[in-house]
Amino acid sequence: MIASLRGTCIDIAGSAVVIEAGGVGYAVTVTPAHALTMRHGAEVFVRTAMIVREDEHLLFGFESTDALQVFDLLRSVTGVGPKSAMGVLAHMDPSQVANAVAKDDDGAFRKVSGIGPKTAKLIILALTGKLVAFEQAAVVTAGRGTAAHPAATDVVSALIGLGWREDAAQTAVDETVANEPGAAAMGTQALLRAALGALRPAGAGR
Repeated sequence: MIASLRGTCIDIAGSAVVIEAGGVGYAVTVTPAHALTMRHGAEVFVRTAMIVREDEHLLFGFESTDALQVFDLLRSVTGVGPKSAMGVLAHMDPSQVANAVAKDDDGAFRKVSGIGPKTAKLIILALTGKLVAFEQAAVVTAGRGTAAHPAATDVVSALIGLGWREDAAQTAVDETVANEPGAAAMGTQALLRAALGALRPAGAGR
């Protein structure tokens, strides 16, 4: 089993990347926000989950151990395959998934393509009590200022990867979290789009 990869990013197409390690190119599926942090020719490191099927071997990559663990927990739910699990993580980070389960918010999962009402409720039922560590992590970060949004760090990293200066990226995320309606409920992708919207009109910070 391939548990992690460190190598050169040689191709990026949406959420599909190719990482060359030891002369072999590995096709890895990541979230769109994760892909935005990568650059052609740059060294990358991802933790991976390998799904072995009769006709194919699939690799899914993650920035953190938390994301990998939540991915595995989501896949343990009947009706949730690896693509749906990645879809959840494209909309929510681990702490947001934990909070949705803790609040019995099946609507958060119904927003993900491929997850219907029954499966969303089953996710809540199956994962109740299994995500406490991630839920507590979200509580600990609360109240540390506007950047305490659980997706803020990932979005700042993505903006830096896109060529923005760190200070400009951090300011854009802080201001978006503080001023954008509904920012608290945004996942990584939505927060990234909103922060980019705040940066692009000015064109500064590159």
